[in-house]
Amino acid sequence: MSPLVIGLIICAVTFGILATGIPIAFGLGAVALAFMIIFDGFRSINFLTETLFAGLNDFTLVSIPMFIIMGAAIASSRAGSDLYEALSRWTHKIPGSLVASNLGACAIFAALTGSSPATCAAIGKMGIPEMRRRGYDADLATGSIAAGGTLGILIPPSLTMILYGIASETSIGKLFIAGIIPGILLTTLFIAWAIFLSWKRGTQLVDRDRIYSLKEKLELMPKLLPLIAVIVGVVYSLYGGIATPSEAAGVGAVLCVVMVMIIYRMWRPTEVWQILRDGMRESGMLLFIIGSSILFGYMMSSLYVTQSVAEWIAGMDINRWVLMFYINILLLVAGCFLPPAAIILMATPILAPIIHNAGFDPVWFGVILTINMELGLITPPVGLNLFVINGIVPDVRLPTILKGALPFMLLMILAIILISAFPGLATWLPNHLM
Repeated sequence: MSPLVIGLIICAVTFGILATGIPIAFGLGAVALAFMIIFDGFRSINFLTETLFAGLNDFTLVSIPMFIIMGAAIASSRAGSDLYEALSRWTHKIPGSLVASNLGACAIFAALTGSSPATCAAIGKMGIPEMRRRGYDADLATGSIAAGGTLGILIPPSLTMILYGIASETSIGKLFIAGIIPGILLTTLFIAWAIFLSWKRGTQLVDRDRIYSLKEKLELMPKLLPLIAVIVGVVYSLYGGIATPSEAAGVGAVLCVVMVMIIYRMWRPTEVWQILRDGMRESGMLLFIIGSSILFGYMMSSLYVTQSVAEWIAGMDINRWVLMFYINILLLVAGCFLPPAAIILMATPILAPIIHNAGFDPVWFGVILTINMELGLITPPVGLNLFVINGIVPDVRLPTILKGALPFMLLMILAIILISAFPGLATWLPNHLM
Protein backbone atom coordinates (compact mmCIF):
# COMPACT_ATOMS: atom_id res chain seq x y z
CA MET A 1 0.00 0.00 0.00
CA SER A 2 1.48 3.36 -1.04
CA PRO A 3 1.95 6.15 1.53
CA LEU A 4 -0.60 8.33 -0.32
CA VAL A 5 -3.27 5.61 -0.04
CA ILE A 6 -2.41 5.19 3.63
CA GLY A 7 -2.75 8.94 4.06
CA LEU A 8 -6.24 8.94 2.50
CA ILE A 9 -7.32 6.11 4.80
CA ILE A 10 -5.94 7.97 7.83
CA CYS A 11 -7.79 11.17 6.84
CA ALA A 12 -11.08 9.30 6.34
CA VAL A 13 -10.76 7.50 9.67
CA THR A 14 -9.75 10.71 11.48
CA PHE A 15 -12.74 12.66 10.18
CA GLY A 16 -15.00 9.72 10.99
CA ILE A 17 -13.71 9.53 14.57
CA LEU A 18 -13.96 13.29 15.14
CA ALA A 19 -17.47 13.35 13.66
CA THR A 20 -18.64 11.17 16.56
CA GLY A 21 -18.12 14.12 18.90
CA ILE A 22 -15.24 12.55 20.82
CA PRO A 23 -12.84 15.15 22.32
CA ILE A 24 -10.26 16.13 19.70
CA ALA A 25 -7.29 15.22 21.89
CA PHE A 26 -8.55 11.67 22.48
CA GLY A 27 -9.64 11.26 18.86
CA LEU A 28 -6.29 12.28 17.37
CA GLY A 29 -4.36 10.26 19.93
CA ALA A 30 -6.45 7.14 19.33
CA VAL A 31 -6.06 7.35 15.55
CA ALA A 32 -2.31 7.93 15.81
CA LEU A 33 -1.79 5.04 18.23
CA ALA A 34 -4.02 2.67 16.22
CA PHE A 35 -2.18 3.21 12.92
CA MET A 36 1.22 3.03 14.60
CA ILE A 37 0.29 -0.39 16.01
CA ILE A 38 -1.24 -1.58 12.71
CA PHE A 39 1.81 -0.72 10.58
CA ASP A 40 4.69 -0.92 13.08
CA GLY A 41 3.40 -3.40 15.63
CA PHE A 42 3.14 -3.05 19.39
CA ARG A 43 6.79 -2.08 19.65
CA SER A 44 5.76 1.40 18.46
CA ILE A 45 4.14 1.98 21.86
CA ASN A 46 7.66 2.33 23.25
CA PHE A 47 7.96 5.66 21.41
CA LEU A 48 4.67 7.00 22.77
CA THR A 49 5.82 8.70 25.97
CA GLU A 50 9.14 9.82 24.47
CA THR A 51 7.39 11.51 21.52
CA LEU A 52 4.84 13.24 23.74
CA PHE A 53 7.46 14.48 26.19
CA ALA A 54 9.80 15.71 23.44
CA GLY A 55 6.97 17.60 21.76
CA LEU A 56 5.68 19.27 24.92
CA ASN A 57 9.15 20.01 26.29
CA ASP A 58 9.18 23.43 24.63
CA PHE A 59 9.54 26.64 26.64
CA THR A 60 7.49 28.52 24.04
CA LEU A 61 4.41 26.59 25.15
CA VAL A 62 4.51 28.49 28.46
CA SER A 63 3.04 31.47 26.60
CA ILE A 64 -0.23 29.59 25.96
CA PRO A 65 -1.53 29.39 29.57
CA MET A 66 -0.24 32.92 30.22
CA PHE A 67 -2.21 34.45 27.33
CA ILE A 68 -5.25 32.36 28.27
CA ILE A 69 -5.15 33.68 31.87
CA MET A 70 -4.77 37.18 30.43
CA GLY A 71 -7.95 36.67 28.40
CA ALA A 72 -9.82 35.01 31.28
CA ALA A 73 -9.07 37.97 33.57
CA ILE A 74 -10.41 40.51 31.05
CA ALA A 75 -13.44 38.40 30.08
CA SER A 76 -14.49 37.93 33.72
CA SER A 77 -14.69 41.68 34.35
CA ARG A 78 -16.72 44.56 32.92
CA ALA A 79 -13.79 45.62 30.77
CA GLY A 80 -15.60 44.68 27.55
CA SER A 81 -18.73 46.62 28.52
CA ASP A 82 -16.74 49.73 29.49
CA LEU A 83 -14.76 49.57 26.27
CA TYR A 84 -17.92 49.27 24.18
CA GLU A 85 -19.77 52.04 26.03
CA ALA A 86 -16.86 54.47 25.71
CA LEU A 87 -16.54 53.91 21.96
CA SER A 88 -20.31 54.20 21.39
CA ARG A 89 -20.45 57.61 23.12
CA TRP A 90 -17.77 59.06 20.84
CA THR A 91 -19.25 57.68 17.58
CA HIS A 92 -22.95 58.06 18.41
CA LYS A 93 -23.92 60.27 15.44
CA ILE A 94 -22.29 58.23 12.65
CA PRO A 95 -24.67 55.98 10.63
CA GLY A 96 -24.15 52.48 11.93
CA SER A 97 -22.06 53.95 14.73
CA LEU A 98 -23.11 51.38 17.30
CA VAL A 99 -22.09 48.50 15.05
CA ALA A 100 -18.82 50.29 14.30
CA SER A 101 -18.27 50.78 18.05
CA ASN A 102 -18.83 47.11 18.72
CA LEU A 103 -16.43 46.12 15.95
CA GLY A 104 -13.83 48.54 17.31
CA ALA A 105 -14.36 47.10 20.79
CA CYS A 106 -13.93 43.59 19.35
CA ALA A 107 -10.61 44.61 17.76
CA ILE A 108 -9.24 46.13 20.98
CA PHE A 109 -10.58 43.32 23.14
CA ALA A 110 -9.05 40.80 20.73
CA ALA A 111 -5.67 42.42 21.28
CA LEU A 112 -6.08 41.77 25.00
CA THR A 113 -7.42 38.22 24.98
CA GLY A 114 -6.21 36.52 21.79
CA SER A 115 -9.37 34.40 21.92
CA SER A 116 -12.24 34.66 19.44
CA PRO A 117 -14.97 33.02 21.56
CA ALA A 118 -14.00 35.19 24.56
CA THR A 119 -14.14 38.35 22.43
CA CYS A 120 -17.44 37.28 20.91
CA ALA A 121 -19.03 36.54 24.29
CA ALA A 122 -17.67 39.59 26.16
CA ILE A 123 -18.70 42.20 23.57
CA GLY A 124 -21.82 40.34 22.41
CA LYS A 125 -23.44 40.13 25.84
CA MET A 126 -23.48 43.90 26.08
CA GLY A 127 -23.54 44.98 22.44
CA ILE A 128 -26.19 42.80 20.77
CA PRO A 129 -29.09 43.58 23.16
CA GLU A 130 -28.15 47.27 23.04
CA MET A 131 -28.02 47.38 19.23
CA ARG A 132 -31.39 45.65 18.92
CA ARG A 133 -32.91 47.95 21.54
CA ARG A 134 -31.76 51.02 19.62
CA GLY A 135 -33.22 49.88 16.27
CA TYR A 136 -30.60 47.83 14.45
CA ASP A 137 -31.71 44.75 12.51
CA ALA A 138 -31.08 41.41 14.23
CA ASP A 139 -28.98 40.01 11.36
CA LEU A 140 -26.55 42.97 11.34
CA ALA A 141 -26.33 43.10 15.14
CA THR A 142 -25.54 39.39 15.53
CA GLY A 143 -23.51 38.88 12.33
CA SER A 144 -21.21 41.82 13.07
CA ILE A 145 -20.31 40.49 16.53
CA ALA A 146 -19.85 36.94 15.22
CA ALA A 147 -17.42 38.27 12.61
CA GLY A 148 -15.79 40.84 14.92
CA GLY A 149 -15.09 38.10 17.44
CA THR A 150 -12.92 36.29 14.90
CA LEU A 151 -10.40 39.15 15.08
CA GLY A 152 -9.23 37.57 18.34
CA ILE A 153 -7.03 35.06 16.50
CA LEU A 154 -5.52 37.58 14.05
CA ILE A 155 -4.69 40.68 16.10
CA PRO A 156 -1.76 39.90 18.41
CA PRO A 157 -1.38 38.26 20.82
CA SER A 158 -2.88 35.27 19.02
CA LEU A 159 -2.98 31.69 20.28
CA THR A 160 -3.47 30.51 16.69
CA MET A 161 -0.25 32.17 15.60
CA ILE A 162 1.59 30.74 18.60
CA LEU A 163 0.49 27.24 17.60
CA TYR A 164 1.44 27.83 13.96
CA GLY A 165 4.80 29.27 15.00
CA ILE A 166 5.55 26.21 17.14
CA ALA A 167 4.38 23.73 14.49
CA SER A 168 6.25 25.42 11.62
CA GLU A 169 9.26 26.66 13.62
CA THR A 170 8.50 30.24 12.54
CA SER A 171 9.31 33.28 14.67
CA ILE A 172 6.28 33.99 16.88
CA GLY A 173 7.39 37.60 17.29
CA LYS A 174 7.34 38.08 13.50
CA LEU A 175 3.95 36.37 13.24
CA PHE A 176 2.50 38.69 15.88
CA ILE A 177 3.77 41.79 14.07
CA ALA A 178 2.57 40.40 10.72
CA GLY A 179 -0.99 40.24 12.06
CA ILE A 180 -1.18 43.96 12.95
CA ILE A 181 -1.76 45.53 9.51
CA PRO A 182 -4.07 42.72 8.25
CA GLY A 183 -5.99 43.01 11.54
CA ILE A 184 -6.44 46.76 11.03
CA LEU A 185 -7.37 46.15 7.37
CA LEU A 186 -10.02 43.58 8.27
CA THR A 187 -11.43 45.76 11.06
CA THR A 188 -11.66 48.71 8.67
CA LEU A 189 -13.45 46.60 6.03
CA PHE A 190 -15.92 45.34 8.66
CA ILE A 191 -16.67 48.85 9.94
CA ALA A 192 -17.01 50.27 6.41
CA TRP A 193 -19.53 47.58 5.50
CA ALA A 194 -21.53 48.10 8.71
CA ILE A 195 -21.74 51.87 8.13
CA PHE A 196 -22.69 51.39 4.45
CA LEU A 197 -25.39 48.81 5.21
CA SER A 198 -26.89 50.92 8.00
CA TRP A 199 -26.97 53.94 5.68
CA LYS A 200 -28.48 51.91 2.81
CA ARG A 201 -31.19 50.45 5.05
CA GLY A 202 -31.92 53.85 6.53
CA THR A 203 -31.62 52.51 10.07
CA GLN A 204 -33.40 54.87 12.47
CA LEU A 205 -32.06 54.74 16.02
CA VAL A 206 -34.58 55.11 18.81
CA ASP A 207 -32.23 57.51 20.62
CA ARG A 208 -30.77 59.30 17.59
CA ASP A 209 -31.39 62.67 19.24
CA ARG A 210 -29.37 61.78 22.33
CA ILE A 211 -26.40 64.10 22.83
CA TYR A 212 -23.50 63.04 25.05
CA SER A 213 -21.68 65.85 26.82
CA LEU A 214 -17.90 66.03 26.83
CA LYS A 215 -17.98 65.01 30.50
CA GLU A 216 -19.99 61.86 29.66
CA LYS A 217 -17.58 61.02 26.86
CA LEU A 218 -14.55 61.39 29.10
CA GLU A 219 -15.83 59.76 32.28
CA LEU A 220 -15.09 56.20 31.10
CA MET A 221 -11.64 57.01 29.74
CA PRO A 222 -9.83 56.38 33.07
CA LYS A 223 -11.04 52.76 32.90
CA LEU A 224 -9.79 52.40 29.33
CA LEU A 225 -6.30 53.72 30.00
CA PRO A 226 -5.24 50.56 31.90
CA LEU A 227 -6.47 48.42 28.96
CA ILE A 228 -4.31 50.49 26.62
CA ALA A 229 -1.41 50.25 29.09
CA VAL A 230 -1.66 46.44 29.06
CA ILE A 231 -1.50 46.35 25.26
CA VAL A 232 1.41 48.79 25.17
CA GLY A 233 3.20 46.87 27.94
CA VAL A 234 2.95 43.52 26.17
CA VAL A 235 3.79 44.93 22.74
CA TYR A 236 6.74 46.97 24.00
CA SER A 237 8.19 44.12 26.08
CA LEU A 238 7.92 41.78 23.09
CA TYR A 239 8.96 43.99 20.18
CA GLY A 240 11.36 46.16 22.16
CA GLY A 241 13.61 43.17 22.65
CA ILE A 242 13.02 43.14 26.42
CA ALA A 243 11.18 39.82 26.61
CA THR A 244 10.55 36.64 24.65
CA PRO A 245 6.95 35.75 23.67
CA SER A 246 6.66 33.56 26.77
CA GLU A 247 7.94 36.29 29.06
CA ALA A 248 5.74 38.91 27.38
CA ALA A 249 2.75 36.62 27.93
CA GLY A 250 3.66 36.47 31.63
CA VAL A 251 3.82 40.27 31.75
CA GLY A 252 0.38 40.50 30.13
CA ALA A 253 -1.15 37.94 32.50
CA VAL A 254 0.15 39.73 35.60
CA LEU A 255 -0.94 43.15 34.33
CA CYS A 256 -4.45 41.91 33.48
CA VAL A 257 -4.98 40.15 36.81
CA VAL A 258 -3.72 43.17 38.76
CA MET A 259 -5.86 45.51 36.64
CA VAL A 260 -9.14 43.64 37.25
CA MET A 261 -8.33 43.34 40.95
CA ILE A 262 -7.70 47.09 41.35
CA ILE A 263 -10.13 48.68 38.87
CA TYR A 264 -13.00 46.19 38.98
CA ARG A 265 -12.41 45.20 42.62
CA MET A 266 -12.20 41.48 41.86
CA TRP A 267 -9.97 40.64 44.81
CA ARG A 268 -12.16 38.07 46.53
CA PRO A 269 -10.48 34.63 46.56
CA THR A 270 -13.43 33.05 44.72
CA GLU A 271 -13.16 35.57 41.85
CA VAL A 272 -9.39 35.18 41.51
CA TRP A 273 -9.78 31.40 41.68
CA GLN A 274 -12.39 31.54 38.88
CA ILE A 275 -9.90 33.34 36.62
CA LEU A 276 -7.16 30.82 37.36
CA ARG A 277 -9.56 27.87 37.09
CA ASP A 278 -10.84 28.95 33.67
CA GLY A 279 -7.29 29.58 32.50
CA MET A 280 -6.04 26.19 33.69
CA ARG A 281 -9.02 24.37 32.19
CA GLU A 282 -8.55 25.84 28.71
CA SER A 283 -4.75 25.54 28.90
CA GLY A 284 -4.99 21.86 29.81
CA MET A 285 -7.36 21.25 26.90
CA LEU A 286 -5.07 23.01 24.40
CA LEU A 287 -1.91 21.32 25.63
CA PHE A 288 -3.67 17.96 25.48
CA ILE A 289 -4.59 18.66 21.85
CA ILE A 290 -1.01 19.75 21.11
CA GLY A 291 0.38 16.54 22.60
CA SER A 292 -2.03 14.38 20.59
CA SER A 293 -1.31 16.31 17.39
CA ILE A 294 2.43 15.84 17.93
CA LEU A 295 1.84 12.10 18.19
CA PHE A 296 -0.39 12.28 15.08
CA GLY A 297 2.33 14.13 13.16
CA TYR A 298 4.94 11.60 14.25
CA MET A 299 2.71 8.77 13.00
CA MET A 300 2.16 10.50 9.63
CA SER A 301 5.89 11.12 9.26
CA SER A 302 6.94 7.60 10.31
CA LEU A 303 4.59 6.14 7.68
CA TYR A 304 6.11 8.55 5.10
CA VAL A 305 2.70 10.11 4.42
CA THR A 306 3.79 13.73 5.02
CA GLN A 307 6.85 13.43 2.83
CA SER A 308 4.93 11.70 0.03
CA VAL A 309 2.20 14.36 -0.05
CA ALA A 310 4.83 17.12 -0.18
CA GLU A 311 6.70 15.35 -2.99
CA TRP A 312 3.49 14.70 -4.93
CA ILE A 313 2.36 18.33 -4.76
CA ALA A 314 5.87 19.64 -5.49
CA GLY A 315 5.93 17.43 -8.58
CA MET A 316 2.67 18.87 -9.92
CA ASP A 317 3.28 21.15 -12.89
CA ILE A 318 0.97 23.95 -11.77
CA ASN A 319 1.39 27.64 -11.01
CA ARG A 320 2.20 28.28 -7.36
CA TRP A 321 -0.80 30.60 -7.01
CA VAL A 322 -3.08 27.83 -8.28
CA LEU A 323 -1.50 25.66 -5.60
CA MET A 324 -2.19 28.35 -2.99
CA PHE A 325 -5.81 28.52 -4.19
CA TYR A 326 -6.20 24.77 -3.57
CA ILE A 327 -4.58 25.10 -0.15
CA ASN A 328 -7.04 27.88 0.76
CA ILE A 329 -9.97 25.70 -0.33
CA LEU A 330 -8.60 22.83 1.78
CA LEU A 331 -8.27 25.08 4.84
CA LEU A 332 -11.73 26.57 4.32
CA VAL A 333 -13.36 23.13 4.09
CA ALA A 334 -11.43 21.87 7.12
CA GLY A 335 -12.49 24.98 9.05
CA CYS A 336 -16.13 24.04 8.50
CA PHE A 337 -15.66 20.92 10.61
CA LEU A 338 -12.67 21.34 12.95
CA PRO A 339 -11.48 24.05 15.39
CA PRO A 340 -8.44 26.17 14.43
CA ALA A 341 -6.04 24.49 16.90
CA ALA A 342 -6.70 21.03 15.47
CA ILE A 343 -6.37 22.16 11.85
CA ILE A 344 -3.11 24.03 12.44
CA LEU A 345 -1.46 21.23 14.38
CA MET A 346 -2.62 18.57 11.90
CA ALA A 347 -2.03 20.46 8.64
CA THR A 348 1.11 22.53 9.30
CA PRO A 349 3.58 19.58 9.24
CA ILE A 350 2.19 18.69 5.80
CA LEU A 351 1.81 22.21 4.40
CA ALA A 352 5.06 23.74 5.73
CA PRO A 353 7.41 21.92 3.28
CA ILE A 354 4.97 22.58 0.41
CA ILE A 355 4.89 26.31 1.20
CA HIS A 356 8.69 26.36 1.42
CA ASN A 357 9.14 24.53 -1.90
CA ALA A 358 6.68 26.88 -3.63
CA GLY A 359 8.69 29.89 -2.46
CA PHE A 360 6.09 31.44 -0.16
CA ASP A 361 7.07 33.33 2.99
CA PRO A 362 6.05 31.24 6.05
CA VAL A 363 5.21 34.43 8.00
CA TRP A 364 2.94 35.62 5.18
CA PHE A 365 1.31 32.19 4.99
CA GLY A 366 0.72 32.30 8.76
CA VAL A 367 -1.52 35.35 8.23
CA ILE A 368 -3.36 33.68 5.31
CA LEU A 369 -3.84 30.55 7.42
CA THR A 370 -5.17 32.58 10.35
CA ILE A 371 -7.76 34.42 8.23
CA ASN A 372 -8.91 31.03 6.91
CA MET A 373 -9.31 29.89 10.51
CA GLU A 374 -11.35 33.05 11.17
CA LEU A 375 -13.66 32.05 8.32
CA GLY A 376 -14.10 28.62 9.89
CA LEU A 377 -15.31 30.21 13.13
CA ILE A 378 -18.40 31.63 11.39
CA THR A 379 -18.92 28.90 8.78
CA PRO A 380 -21.45 26.13 9.42
CA PRO A 381 -21.81 23.39 10.45
CA VAL A 382 -19.27 23.91 13.27
CA GLY A 383 -18.98 27.71 13.32
CA LEU A 384 -18.15 28.20 16.99
CA ASN A 385 -18.88 31.93 17.06
CA LEU A 386 -22.33 31.36 15.55
CA PHE A 387 -23.24 29.13 18.47
CA VAL A 388 -21.74 31.56 20.99
CA ILE A 389 -23.98 34.32 19.58
CA ASN A 390 -26.99 32.01 19.50
CA GLY A 391 -26.37 31.26 23.19
CA ILE A 392 -26.34 34.99 23.99
CA VAL A 393 -29.56 35.75 22.08
CA PRO A 394 -31.46 32.44 21.76
CA ASP A 395 -34.50 34.22 20.29
CA VAL A 396 -32.49 35.00 17.12
CA ARG A 397 -32.48 31.97 14.83
CA LEU A 398 -29.19 30.56 13.52
CA PRO A 399 -30.06 31.28 9.83
CA THR A 400 -30.54 34.97 10.75
CA ILE A 401 -27.10 35.08 12.41
CA LEU A 402 -25.58 33.33 9.40
CA LYS A 403 -27.26 35.81 7.02
CA GLY A 404 -25.70 38.71 8.93
CA ALA A 405 -22.27 37.05 9.00
CA LEU A 406 -22.18 36.17 5.27
CA PRO A 407 -21.03 39.63 4.01
CA PHE A 408 -18.24 39.59 6.59
CA MET A 409 -17.14 36.18 5.28
CA LEU A 410 -16.86 37.69 1.80
CA LEU A 411 -14.79 40.55 3.26
CA MET A 412 -12.41 37.99 4.78
CA ILE A 413 -12.01 36.37 1.36
CA LEU A 414 -11.35 39.87 -0.07
CA ALA A 415 -8.68 40.38 2.62
CA ILE A 416 -6.99 37.09 1.61
CA ILE A 417 -6.97 38.27 -2.03
CA LEU A 418 -5.54 41.68 -1.08
CA ILE A 419 -2.81 40.18 1.11
CA SER A 420 -1.96 37.72 -1.68
CA ALA A 421 -1.77 40.53 -4.24
CA PHE A 422 0.19 42.77 -1.86
CA PRO A 423 2.25 40.47 0.42
CA GLY A 424 3.85 43.52 1.99
CA LEU A 425 0.65 44.05 3.99
CA ALA A 426 1.80 41.09 6.10
CA THR A 427 5.58 41.08 5.65
CA TRP A 428 6.64 44.73 5.57
CA LEU A 429 6.17 45.50 9.26
CA PRO A 430 7.93 42.40 10.70
CA ASN A 431 10.81 42.78 8.20
CA HIS A 432 11.11 46.47 9.08
CA LEU A 433 10.99 46.03 12.87
CA MET A 434 12.88 42.73 13.17
